[in-house]
Amino acid sequence: MLLLGHRFISGENLYHISDIDALKKTPPNSTVYLEFDENNLDIIEYLRTNAVNFALGVQNLREVIYANLLDAKYIVTDENLCKEAQDLAQEYLFDAKVLVRISSDEEIVRFAKRGIDGAVYPEAFIKIPS
Repeated sequence: MLLLGHRFISGENLYHISDIDALKKTPPNSTVYLEFDENNLDIIEYLRTNAVNFALGVQNLREVIYANLLDAKYIVTDENLCKEAQDLAQEYLFDAKVLVRISSDEEIVRFAKRGIDGAVYPEAFIKIPS
């Protein structure tokens, strides 16, 4: 199980961007984060074309499918969607890993038992201004 943003387990951060200009302010070889939105498709295409790893926040199963087909490294969900997203990822052999947003260590075991690929704490998200 992956844990991003845990206080004593080093792992990658997700650099939250809102436009391509913000990408220039991220560290080299970082993973960027943005919410799935049709208005962000130009940013997503830019990331894909330039081989930049990215995570997409999703709200429903349709967006989970889009995120995988758009080559997201991580698909970030909430508790209500994570199990269905993980089942879909396993059924269709997604390359993307499904991450659930958590806020405390007590949640780790619960999501591990549900077979979720990983969890992400709020501390893993670093907002990059435009």
